[in-house]
Parts: sequence; C-alpha cells; structure tokens
Amino acid sequence: MSDGGKTSASLPRIRACIFDVDGLLINSEDIYTDIYNQILHSYDRPSLTWTTKALQQSRGTIGFERLISGTNLPLTVPELRAQVATHHAPFTKSQPLPGVLSLLSHLSSATPAVHLAMASSTTKPFFATKTSHLPSLTSHFTPLTCLFSDDADMQTKKGKPAGDIFLLAMERINSSLNATAGAESQKLRPEECLVFEDSIAGVAAGRAAGMRVCWVPHEGLREVCKGLEKDVLAGKMEEVEERLLAMETSAEPKAEVQMEAGGLGRGGELERIESDDGWAEMIESLESFDFERYGIRLVG
Repeated sequence: MSDGGKTSASLPRIRACIFDVDGLLINSEDIYTDIYNQILHSYDRPSLTWTTKALQQSRGTIGFERLISGTNLPLTVPELRAQVATHHAPFTKSQPLPGVLSLLSHLSSATPAVHLAMASSTTKPFFATKTSHLPSLTSHFTPLTCLFSDDADMQTKKGKPAGDIFLLAMERINSSLNATAGAESQKLRPEECLVFEDSIAGVAAGRAAGMRVCWVPHEGLREVCKGLEKDVLAGKMEEVEERLLAMETSAEPKAEVQMEAGGLGRGGELERIESDDGWAEMIESLESFDFERYGIRLVG
C-alpha cells in the first residue's frame, strides 16, 4: 500500500506508466460481455448485470465461479471457459477506447521520458488476437515490458489483486535502464509508477504494489460503485466486494450490462474523484487525463 507519510503534494514526478489492457486500452470487456450474454441466453438466463460483472472482472477462476453462481448457469468453470474460447473471432475487431492513442502518443514523446509497460491478466497469444490489427497502439510498447499471465516470470507470482505483476513490470523497466547514465536512468521506485486500471481488482493490485493508480471504470461499473469510489481507490477490495455481493443477492432489480454504439461504453459529463491519501483517482475517460498533476511535461 502507499506510504502514509507522503501526500499527493509531496509525491515525486511519474516516470513510468503501467497499463492494463482489457477495458482500459481496448473495448474487449464489452466483447466479453456480449459473449457471456450469448452463452447465458442459450441457457435461457437473463443478460449479465453489472453487479455480477464487477465481481467477475480480473478475478480469474474466482471470477468465473461468481459469474456461474450469480447467473445460475448450469456449467462448470472449465465448461464455461471452453464455451468462451469458441467465441474469439470478435476480438480481432477490438478497438482502442477514447483517448488511448492520444495519451500514448503524448506519453511516448514526453520530456523527461516516461517509460511505458503493460500488465494484463490475458495471455500473450490472446493479446495478439486482440491487438495485432492495432499497430498504432502496440507500437508504443516494447516486448520486454509487456507482461501477461502466461509469462515465465509470472508462474511463481500471484495474479491481481496482488501487486506482483505491476512490480515485475517495474523490474523489467529497471532492467532496461543504464544506472550510470544520469538521473533519468536511475532505478524506478513504486511511487514513481502510475497504474492505469479499469477493474476493482486491478486498482487493488496497483495499491498493493505501492504505486499510484488512475482508475478508468466502464460507465456501468461507475454506476454500480456509486458511493463506493473512495473504498475502491483505497484498495479496499474485500469491503467493496462484500457490498456488491449483498447487492447481487438482494431482491432489488439490477441493471443489465449495456454498451453504447460502437461498444466503447464511455460517455456523459466527465467526473473526477480522488482518494483521501491522494495516491489514486477515478476519471471517466482517458481523454480527461491530467498530465500536469503527475509532473509529466508534454512536447510542444
């Protein structure tokens, strides 16, 4: 977690940005939702609700178990995984979310340099399926600093909500730096890294790594987390999930997951919420990212 002695005003300049992929850089979470709904409807189950989706995101096997339980789907986790795997074709049409390409372009040309990395729960081959047609996105990253769940170095690490994948991404960046080439090549510290995430578990992972976090949730997740934003930003995942589980089992009607035209799932007036300690913030779109807040100077 964060260093309680450091406030947002005393935090150092961000020198590295580490990005999740699904639902953060590309609209693949909406594609997953469409696939889940096709499977649910084939068993005469209603569409996925955002309460269930929030509990499922970035949670691996636990997430699949929650999806099955929350929808009364008559499948085992392996059976559900197998059915999802038959629907991979739509991912070849994934698209960047609003603000992504502009943000990456600005960060890539920032001075002093800002190092970029990816840290995703997806696998490397599946990442290629989702992004091989998006060189304008992938060209901003180097293979060394792109980490996926099937990476050899991740096999002895824990997945999100543990902070291991983000710390490993930082280590990968540090391994590429020449420690004798000046201040900008000195090893990164966690507080100099900014994690970009869209899921509750991802935010918790960033906080567990001792890094700062920019949370950019889907509008459906924002709606279901109304009043819980500060807890999410503080990395209090268990408390948030308890509230969501209570909502899931309540008798109140729940909103189905909806996607806007184009499947991008963003819109409305922009809002920003900051954690009490200043180490994390929620923004509605990467279009509204505040470079100055993190000491990032843009060229031109």
